[in-house]
Amino acid sequence: MTPFTHEPIVEGTGRAAPTRRGASAQAGGVWRHQALLSRCCCLSVATMSLTSTYQHKLAEKLSILNDRGQGVLIRMYNIRKQHLGPVHREKAEIIRFLTNYYQSFVDVMEFRDHVYELLNTIDACQCRFDITVNFDFTRSYLDLIVTYTSVILLLSRIEDRRLLIGMYNCAHEMLHGHGDPSFARLGQMVLEYDHPLKKLTEEFGPHTKAVSGALLSLHYLFVRRNHGAEQWRSAQLLSVISSPPAMINPANSDTMACEYLSMEVMERWIIIGFLLCHGCLNSNSECQKLWKLCLQGSLYITLIRDDVLQVHKVTEDLFSSMKGYGKRVADIKESKEHAIANSGQFHSQRRQFLRMAVKELQAVLSDEPGLLGPKALFAFMALSFIRDEVTWLVRHTENVTKTKTPEDYADSSIAELLFLLEELRALVRKHTKVIQQYHLQYLARFDALLLSDIIQNLSVCPEEESIIMSSFVSTLSSLNPKQVDSGEKFEFSGLRLDWFRLQAYTSVAKAPLHLHENPDLAKVMNLIVFHSRMLDSVEKMLVETSDLSIFCFHLRTFEKMFAVTLEEPTMLRYAIAFPLICAHFVHCTHEMCPEEYPHLKNHGLHHCNSFLEELAKQTSNCVLEICAEQRNLSEQLLPKHCATTISKAKNKKTMKQRQTPRKGEPERDKPGAESHRKNRSIVTNMDKLHLTLTELALTMNHVHSFSVFEHTIFPAEYLSSHLETRLNRAIVWLAGYNASTQEIVRPSELLAGVKAYIGFIQSLAQFVGADASRIIRNALLQQTQPLDSSGDQTITTLYTNWYLESLLRQASSGTILLSPAMQAFVSLPREGEQSFSAEEYSDISEMRALAELLGPYGMKFLSENLMWHVTSQIVELKKLVVENMDVLVQIRSNFSKPGLMASLLPQLMGAENVLKRMTIIGVILSFRAMAQEGLREVFSSHCPFLMGPIECLKEFVTPDTDIKVTLSVFELASAAGVGCDIDPALVAAIANLKADSTSPEEEYKVACLLLVFLAVSLPLLATDPSSFYSIEKDGYNNNIHCLTKAIIQVSAALFTLYNKNIETHLKEFLVVASVSLLQLGQETDKLKTRNRESIFLLMRLVVEESSFLTLDMLESCFPYVLLRNAYREVSRAFHLNRVPASTH
Repeated sequence: MTPFTHEPIVEGTGRAAPTRRGASAQAGGVWRHQALLSRCCCLSVATMSLTSTYQHKLAEKLSILNDRGQGVLIRMYNIRKQHLGPVHREKAEIIRFLTNYYQSFVDVMEFRDHVYELLNTIDACQCRFDITVNFDFTRSYLDLIVTYTSVILLLSRIEDRRLLIGMYNCAHEMLHGHGDPSFARLGQMVLEYDHPLKKLTEEFGPHTKAVSGALLSLHYLFVRRNHGAEQWRSAQLLSVISSPPAMINPANSDTMACEYLSMEVMERWIIIGFLLCHGCLNSNSECQKLWKLCLQGSLYITLIRDDVLQVHKVTEDLFSSMKGYGKRVADIKESKEHAIANSGQFHSQRRQFLRMAVKELQAVLSDEPGLLGPKALFAFMALSFIRDEVTWLVRHTENVTKTKTPEDYADSSIAELLFLLEELRALVRKHTKVIQQYHLQYLARFDALLLSDIIQNLSVCPEEESIIMSSFVSTLSSLNPKQVDSGEKFEFSGLRLDWFRLQAYTSVAKAPLHLHENPDLAKVMNLIVFHSRMLDSVEKMLVETSDLSIFCFHLRTFEKMFAVTLEEPTMLRYAIAFPLICAHFVHCTHEMCPEEYPHLKNHGLHHCNSFLEELAKQTSNCVLEICAEQRNLSEQLLPKHCATTISKAKNKKTMKQRQTPRKGEPERDKPGAESHRKNRSIVTNMDKLHLTLTELALTMNHVHSFSVFEHTIFPAEYLSSHLETRLNRAIVWLAGYNASTQEIVRPSELLAGVKAYIGFIQSLAQFVGADASRIIRNALLQQTQPLDSSGDQTITTLYTNWYLESLLRQASSGTILLSPAMQAFVSLPREGEQSFSAEEYSDISEMRALAELLGPYGMKFLSENLMWHVTSQIVELKKLVVENMDVLVQIRSNFSKPGLMASLLPQLMGAENVLKRMTIIGVILSFRAMAQEGLREVFSSHCPFLMGPIECLKEFVTPDTDIKVTLSVFELASAAGVGCDIDPALVAAIANLKADSTSPEEEYKVACLLLVFLAVSLPLLATDPSSFYSIEKDGYNNNIHCLTKAIIQVSAALFTLYNKNIETHLKEFLVVASVSLLQLGQETDKLKTRNRESIFLLMRLVVEESSFLTLDMLESCFPYVLLRNAYREVSRAFHLNRVPASTH
């Protein structure tokens, strides 16, 4: 650590031409060695002259030493909290590692030297301290004593202090040949303070008169500030409206700075002051009273951050070892019992009072911010009182572990107090200009005149003091209200420093002008100091009166308070105070310890983040629970629930006596019954959720943004992120997918549930402060992808897998039938095989719902998965064609020769397999066509202005159009759900198949032979009992009507890929198929011709499916009379099968 340096304090009150004396004198400077300050030291009272009084620079030294003392104290704190770590063997490494520690101890030693010197100088000058007169001088003096004591106590608590110093000196001696120059004195100091309090009391014995005098000046103030809640209430403390006529009167006091002086600071002064200068306790009854009163207030006082002094134990241990202090020990025990019995309840009642009083004050000032001018003091008093009560609770909650009354050290309503503190801080910041405007006029038009009169009435006024006070008047008189309007930055630190100097000059025994003899001057100057701070130091005042960075070192207590707040429904609206307080952590940093800045920053950001995450989680949970309730209400309106109502209505008309409900069948309430209440006091679950959400919405929407260290925090973004994630999970949960049983909710029911969720979230947009549209848009868009942002499966993946693995797999196995008449897949009645009704998942309304849920991206993913299954079947088909290549080539050349065909057909292997695989392809493509139709309808409904141009563009495509352009247009149309002659997705899927070493000509030959294979295999279908054509369903029970779509779509894709004429090859297929089916007419085996007429109808279905074929083409190769006869025969057979059933 570098030697201590301090930049010179630039003095002045803004005068244009500063002189040698007064505000122009240089304060302090850079000092490192004791000799630098000894030049200003007074040797004796007798030799002290007026000039030497000015040269002592007491004010400057107190300012510098207090700031440096805080830095040294923080360094001691950090050394105590750190571990020594591994011991290095290398001398240079030891030096490098321990230098920081060693120099910190050297800083303590030098700090001690300078404190000794200054305290001796103050004693020699016989300074008089009075907090109500020379506030800054007295406060700085007491602060220095407490800081010095805290440094020494922390030094003694560092267990490895001797080891650190010794190791460093040994390494220094080995490296440089001699020990460190400071080692001897440093070692001596460490040994002296093994028992720190004993040594400190010896050191402060000579200073008892000055210290006790300063402490006694606190008596009236401390007693007044130590009043209970009832006394506060009777005095109507902090109430602006208690006296309406005086509402606009300025809130003034003879001791302005004392009004918001921290109670914790005063307790620390009194406890440590009388601990060091205990002699006056036996000789002065007033000191004894003040000391006992202070002992009854707290069990612990803070030294620094979370290092505390256990007041009664430490004091009792010290006094017990001294003679003549038996009564004081008894007083300590009595005070401790009083504190344990009463202090918890005492502070609890004060916190309760402050909740009500500050809430009223904040409401009044929010409504009338102009009152912040005259009543600014009230705001800072309220902040200081809240801070005192919170810090008292924190340090006692953390340290009082065993107590019979734990409720005294816990407060479930602490969040409200923290919230009010933040609200008041925000109010002061927001209306800073109001405060500045008021106090600028106060300074220029009242304070300056009053000060001028007082100066003129002074009986004695030396030249130095006269110059300083005259500069005060001139500075204040030059102020102009336009300076506030123009946004000018004010700077009165020079004026306040000059007043500090003046306090020092006029507080020494031999001063010509004694401040205590001129209390009016002290009163008006203390008033001026407060008013000047309202112009240039509002933010510093807020830090001074309301900084709660102590929570950075009591994180466990901080987290417990937050957890308790979340458990208390009425406190939820105040929970935002916890992340806001994380912004205070930046104030506990110090320039002398920069290495702790990243650590403190991480603490602040981590806890702010965790608090907001938890609040967002709670809010999103509440929102989703209400959404679930809304979904339950929406679910009651689904069409499937109206059957019972319709049935009851029908029974009432047809039966005289109403049927009694079956046992075990619950009576369903009609939708809307939940809104009928006989008693409004009955609170439903929805009421509780709405109340909780209201509270959480208030806290999440309280501030738009705030800063923690250099980071800007947006609470609404936390909520948006959580809501988006939870909504994604909720939508997947609504789908109800069960992998083991392959159950899933119908798309239409899921869509109704999703709409219920979205409807409620949209209604929350203006309450929760989150962008509801963005949340919904992002969540729904993620559901159109295979995985969401968390890597979890979406409804796109779930429905794609379910339709492929459940519905289409069973359709391929023949347990589900595609019914063109119903435009849906229909489950065939078979025992023990069906777990769902296929038509409930595949009709027009379900396909529309599926398309609306999955959107174009999700439907594309579904299509890609369907095409993968199609291409896998095409690969197998090509293998079968290759196996039968020679036979198929002969058949293609001789299909019109019955005799030769009779010998060739039996040589074909796997003809049934070809038909089966092609049927599977047809089923998949038929399902895709249904899904595309649903997408088209949804797209037309949502974007009619886009659908029109797409359909128009598709119509311009002709067979002569370039194939790349054609596929591009068809791809656009297919994305909108518009059907195309050539399926671009199928073309792309087949093109992506990894081809073997076969040439394109061979591939093309395989495609041609595949159609021949299919054509000559069609007669085999007639032997299948399931190949009967059902007029009712407009299809076959074995789904062979799907063959037509497979033949047309696959042929179009293959020959488009090979750049061949589609129509020519489909005509060839018609011819070969016609010849094969016509030869079936000459078959004599009835088993082979069982469903011949039904198979004939496939020819017409092929033509109807294709835009490339016409009935005239079919007529040229397959007589239409056969089709007509086939229709008649099928119809007759269908009606004959229905007659017995209807008769029965």
